[in-house]
Amino acid sequence: MTHRAVDPDRPAEPSSRGVLVTGASRGVGAAVAACFAERGDRVVVHYNAARERAEEVLAGLHGEGHLAFAADLSDPEATRALADRAAEHLGRVDVLVNNAALFLDPAQGRGRRGDHRITDVGYDEWVAAWQTTLATNLMGPANLTFCVARAMMATPPAEGVPVGRVVNVGSRGAYRGEPHVPAYGASKAALHAFGQSMAVALAPHGIGVVSIAPGFIATDMAAQLLDGPEGDAIRAQSPFDRVATPEEVAGAVLALAEPGAEWASGAVLDFNGASHLR
Repeated sequence: MTHRAVDPDRPAEPSSRGVLVTGASRGVGAAVAACFAERGDRVVVHYNAARERAEEVLAGLHGEGHLAFAADLSDPEATRALADRAAEHLGRVDVLVNNAALFLDPAQGRGRRGDHRITDVGYDEWVAAWQTTLATNLMGPANLTFCVARAMMATPPAEGVPVGRVVNVGSRGAYRGEPHVPAYGASKAALHAFGQSMAVALAPHGIGVVSIAPGFIATDMAAQLLDGPEGDAIRAQSPFDRVATPEEVAGAVLALAEPGAEWASGAVLDFNGASHLR
């Protein structure tokens, strides 16, 4: 593991928190992990199968006390094991970022993202797409939030650290629609609703829950689209004529998880460069 040297003239770090970021081996998740580590927090980098990528992210994080851990979030027992391992390593999970999600493996579906358009696919493909997507994108965050929130309530935080923060990474597609991948759009709409239910349920225990709904993001997974013939049209969806960077999304997630951001609990933050207004 490699770490950046500590600068003796650097201002004192804020209170260090234990942070669990799902889907942190690439893209937005990796950028989120880096933001929290730069703040001085200790981060568990969750991944499913991309071990080498996760280890690269881990090696690049500022500071010490970080860990990479694999888990299939569609498996409830693996999800519980992830929560237990993160709490054991960090001492306590103070912040949970539910970022991991999937469109579907194109090899198992149709088109560039495992498209399952209702006009094109057979019934068996349709059912499989919905079951697979919801298992990871909705049930995974719901089960992980259950495990982590219960642990937050059972173990007092360090002095100056709130009881807990949960940030869900949703999607503009929950509102704008995802006709090619409807299960993805529906899973993100459900994640937003889940977050609002948890905001009400967990506020009496001092836990804030908020969601962010990004539009297109310039990740390596989106590169084929953004570099192709559709790229200009995608960028033109925003009056800024571009898409977000992973670092911009990560900065917003970091801000929503700050100790002073409690009053944002229950909100769903549109983060799409005015590409979709509601």
